[in-house]
Amino acid sequence: MSARRPIRMASFAGGMGDKFAAFREAVHGEPVDVVVGDSMTEFVESMVIARFFDEPEKHRRFFSPLFLQQLLPELEAVAEKGLKVVTNAGAHDPAAMAEKIREAVRERGLRLEVAGVTGDDLLDDARRLIADGQLGHIDTGEPIGKSPRQLLAADAYLGGWGIKTALDAGADIVVTGRVADASLVSGTAAWWHGWERDQLDELAGAVAAGHVIECGAHATGGNFSGFTTVPDNVLPGFPIAEIAGNGDSVITKRAHEGGAVTVDTVTAQLVYEIQGPRYLNPDVTWHVDSVRITPDGPDRVRLSGVKGSAPPETTRVGVHYQRGYRGSMWYFLTGLQIGEKVRVLTRQAEIAARDNRVELRRFTCGRPVDDPADQWQATVPVKVNVAGATAKDVEDFLAQLNSYWLNSVPGLYIDITQMLVNAPQPRIDYWPGAVRQDSLRHQVRLGDGRVLDVPPPPCTAPFGGQPCAGPAAPDGPAAPGPTARRPLGEVLHARVGDKAGHADLGVWVSEDAAYSWLVSFLTADRLTELLAAPAEVTVERYALPNLRALCFVLRGHLAPSSSAGLSLDQLGKGLGEFLRARHADIPLSILPMRLRVTPERGTVSDPA
Repeated sequence: MSARRPIRMASFAGGMGDKFAAFREAVHGEPVDVVVGDSMTEFVESMVIARFFDEPEKHRRFFSPLFLQQLLPELEAVAEKGLKVVTNAGAHDPAAMAEKIREAVRERGLRLEVAGVTGDDLLDDARRLIADGQLGHIDTGEPIGKSPRQLLAADAYLGGWGIKTALDAGADIVVTGRVADASLVSGTAAWWHGWERDQLDELAGAVAAGHVIECGAHATGGNFSGFTTVPDNVLPGFPIAEIAGNGDSVITKRAHEGGAVTVDTVTAQLVYEIQGPRYLNPDVTWHVDSVRITPDGPDRVRLSGVKGSAPPETTRVGVHYQRGYRGSMWYFLTGLQIGEKVRVLTRQAEIAARDNRVELRRFTCGRPVDDPADQWQATVPVKVNVAGATAKDVEDFLAQLNSYWLNSVPGLYIDITQMLVNAPQPRIDYWPGAVRQDSLRHQVRLGDGRVLDVPPPPCTAPFGGQPCAGPAAPDGPAAPGPTARRPLGEVLHARVGDKAGHADLGVWVSEDAAYSWLVSFLTADRLTELLAAPAEVTVERYALPNLRALCFVLRGHLAPSSSAGLSLDQLGKGLGEFLRARHADIPLSILPMRLRVTPERGTVSDPA
């Protein structure tokens, strides 16, 4: 175990375009050792590539201009405070971003060493592997089945050892491309504490902490189903992780900022995008079902007891390619007979889709208020999403459908601004492959010209899949007795993430008695029914009793991927709140006291 005090790391970004002031706030806030920011998500990568789809090599020179705008005004403060800065804002060209920062450092006469971590760009290798049929899907092993010419990008998820190597070499600012999200934190913690690659429990603990803070304010009340319990929930502050030499950590935040750090806000992030009890990182396999979570004072939550095992032989590679073009249009229906009006509009869209050979999805959002007080209470938005092989197919569909406006139903109107500026966009698909870690050219590029090779993990193990879900409820009855028909959200929390074409739904409760009921009630079949999941979606359930949580993987829910899907909610962000809005018979014994109504009010049923 390291003799050094815990390292304090402040998050300043959970994705490219996150709160701009967060970097300045992290640098000038409570004392920390390192500021870390995660810019790259699957969806962000696809959107960046879409900007350069007509110049497929140009994206390989892209790095985040937003991060430079955050960093450069604060370089003097970073140097004066002796801070380390670690980020994957280098995107597709971390070496070029590192050199851009070095230029600014030299111009100001500062003593800051800048390193770029490379090796994630596999576009050339992927084209060759695809041509040979050797690039397999990370879940199924099936080849991608696309022409190498269709590829726009292929990025391997690197581990944290390149970051550790850069910091060991004296870097103050470390810029990476695509690394596994939590590796920004785990690699930095490994440097601070001098961990070796076989210290798997310690590394897993750092991965857990990194997973909690990688999405910024997600850990302090952002996107949190219990947001009404969070004080000052308008702009939650960003989290800080304090990671000890044994891998235990405390999640906290700056005291003067909004938001909160509680067992529930941290659990929300622990169950986010994990896909089961085993979370794969290039440096370690984190056993999510081992972490103990306990309060540690105001706005402090402790994570302890985390276990890790050998990392997998392979790592994820995000393959991006163009899948034609897409377009969309909002229509607004007003007044009575909304169902009949939707049917007419839908049939008109189907005719235009048939004539232009496009794929069509239609979404009716809500229903009008009875006896509305104003026009907007009588309005129902309808979204039409469409995809076609060419931009002209999509453009012609939208033009044809809009040409039916005067032929359509009463009370229909269109967002005129959108109609005037709407143009087909490239539809970029994300396909998750896998490559062997020992095939990567993981390197650190320093300002003095040195290039340091980063070897792969010395000990790996084939990943045999997630543990089967078994009995996981605490001992005792599953909350028997009278029930009330209430929204599920009155007893459970939920958070949803996206992984390629799958949605990952974490559900948890705050009490053991409620968890016994949750495990017995919310089966995979019942979740499928409650969410009205399409037949092609398969649902897997994994129990995490240490977190009083269930993890559901909805395979195919976002198909073909979040970036290329035609769903209204492309990232699945509303799925958890939809579940919480569904009603069920909930035992009175686990409902909040204010909701434990009496049988005389007619809302309680007793199975006995």
